[in-house]
Amino acid sequence: MRYFVTGAAGFIGSHLVDRLLALGHEVTGFDNFSTGQRRFLEQASRSTAFTLIEGDTLDTAALARAVRGADFVFHLAGNADVRFGLDHPQRDLEQNTIATFNVLEAMRASGVRRIAFSSSGSVYGEPDLFPTPEGAPFPVQTSLYGASKLAGEGLISAYCDGFGFQGYIFRFVSILGERYSHGHVFDFYRSLCANPHELTVLGDGRQRKSYLYVQGCLDAMLLAIERARDTVNVFNLGTDEYCEVNDSIGWITGHLGVTPRLKYTGGQRGWPGDSPFIFLDCTKIRALGWEPALSIREGVIRTIEYLQASPWLLEARRGSGECG
Repeated sequence: MRYFVTGAAGFIGSHLVDRLLALGHEVTGFDNFSTGQRRFLEQASRSTAFTLIEGDTLDTAALARAVRGADFVFHLAGNADVRFGLDHPQRDLEQNTIATFNVLEAMRASGVRRIAFSSSGSVYGEPDLFPTPEGAPFPVQTSLYGASKLAGEGLISAYCDGFGFQGYIFRFVSILGERYSHGHVFDFYRSLCANPHELTVLGDGRQRKSYLYVQGCLDAMLLAIERARDTVNVFNLGTDEYCEVNDSIGWITGHLGVTPRLKYTGGQRGWPGDSPFIFLDCTKIRALGWEPALSIREGVIRTIEYLQASPWLLEARRGSGECG
């Protein structure tokens, strides 16, 4: 198979590239390196089955050229900056919604008909049903990020119905693991490296979240595209557990051997649009034979161990001026 992966130099995308190559496939990676890291693709670059194209999903001509010859598209590129979405509302529209439209149009022009899309549990807003199944009624959207991802899902569904595509939509919880560089575990670790005596916590620390280890995420996606045969296939990807932010703080500080004073900013949410409770029903993907690779605690510890062994990543993120 010939796979085309947008966001190939990102956290999840680079792991996917490595996995597909290990399975004997040909892979073309597409990334503009706005947040992706070239070092994540060092292993892939040694393979003759891998082609890297530096390009932007908003560049329709470059995208159309790059996707030619592919059998299947994994569209993982996008803006994942949920926290600061209100500071630059156009970014979610452009990088998550318009970019998805551009990918679909490039596929249509080249005769590529199968796509997997990295959506998010954020599309459920603040649901009334927990754990939240794929068929839950959609509430009012609470973040620009979630709204832009839901719009991307709608476009994919429409292309499946109108142009004979087959789509796989994966609604992730937050993903953890090696190469992770965006989110609260990264932010807590970076903050504790700078000052192990105090840690600022957005919200009240009692927000309940679910997380999934990156290799388990890949297992689920690859199993779904192998076994699920509907025209539009929607899967929640998460674990059958959740934790409080305070729990993750305890695991992180315990592993690092520090006891900082915790400074809470107050309120049930860390920022506008932050859902205080995320817990997805993953019965559907489990019915295909999938199980998470690690518990949430194990995923958090594995992530911290990777960050400890990769100080260059903190410098790279500092140099980009980003925070998660």
